[in-house]
Amino acid sequence: MKKIVVLAALLTFALAAMAQAETLKLLTWKGYAPEELVNKFQKETGITVEVTYSNNEEMIAKLRATRGAGFDLAQPSQDRITAVQEEFKVYQPIDFAKIDAAQVIPSMLEAVKKNTQVAGKSYAVPFCWGTDGLIVNGEKAPGADSYKALIDEKYKGRVSYRMKRPILVAMGFALGYNPFDLYKDKKAYKAMLDKVSETLIKAKPVVQNYWANGDSLLESMRSGEVFVAMAWDNGGWKLHAENKAIDFVAPKEGALGWIDTFAIPAKAENTAAAYKWINFMLRPENAGYFTTQEKTGTASAGAGKFVAPEVQADFDRGFDQAAIDNIKWYPPVPAGLEEMEGQVLDKIKAAK
Repeated sequence: MKKIVVLAALLTFALAAMAQAETLKLLTWKGYAPEELVNKFQKETGITVEVTYSNNEEMIAKLRATRGAGFDLAQPSQDRITAVQEEFKVYQPIDFAKIDAAQVIPSMLEAVKKNTQVAGKSYAVPFCWGTDGLIVNGEKAPGADSYKALIDEKYKGRVSYRMKRPILVAMGFALGYNPFDLYKDKKAYKAMLDKVSETLIKAKPVVQNYWANGDSLLESMRSGEVFVAMAWDNGGWKLHAENKAIDFVAPKEGALGWIDTFAIPAKAENTAAAYKWINFMLRPENAGYFTTQEKTGTASAGAGKFVAPEVQADFDRGFDQAAIDNIKWYPPVPAGLEEMEGQVLDKIKAAK
């Protein structure tokens, strides 16, 4: 009888331990969950963090396939949420009562609330921001300060960019359009895309490669294979630390600004852990560590004093006030536009 009692007690203890063992399943970008911060969070909370690295397109595909199951927290860009939510219902509204708003930059919080609103409810919290612009080897391409450098014959075979929607938007601005103003007029947007497609196909001989991941681009710039690229600001700053001739340049048409967010999938199993992670990552000292490591700014108020001085110098060098005022922030993408853009990107890639 004693054995039965002991076994029953052990079983109860084991079940209780299992119940207490929490897991946060995080779907995020590479670099957004630094190992040191994951370990710190796990130590503070006892919650195990399982990280799956992804990007906007893959996040959407994964959550569409499961109708919002399989993950407790995702980190899509703020312009990629409303159309997806309206069509597929893969996220749940944010309970802002559970967000420590005092540690979030108010203007950025309000902007993301507005830009991720569906039927009067908001679906995301801001995490970090950055820009797409130019990375330029100033010794090889002095004076390159426009997206038009990406189609310039004098850089033939020395240009690189991703074959993704930012190049279409950037070239639209370079050709004199305002792509974001055209979002509301699909016919006009399609006309712009046709002109952009024609321009990029004609300029294909200028391109060395269409980079697929950041590491491959950085290596192309390091080796001197590429002189001018379209890429994120922090990539240019990483290269500048190695070679002062290479740096990020905010194009005269305006860098393209993005905000990546925290969004909770519709069928998340551990929303409590998700809110804990959001507040943890926006805590100033943790956000400052993230910015120092990734050279990416965050929505955390007060994080600046925890950022390494040399990293803050990158922001100061890359963005004077005029460049900041000229950032073109991505608005929400209307339904149907990405399919249209995808067809154009396929056409450009297939063209000889």
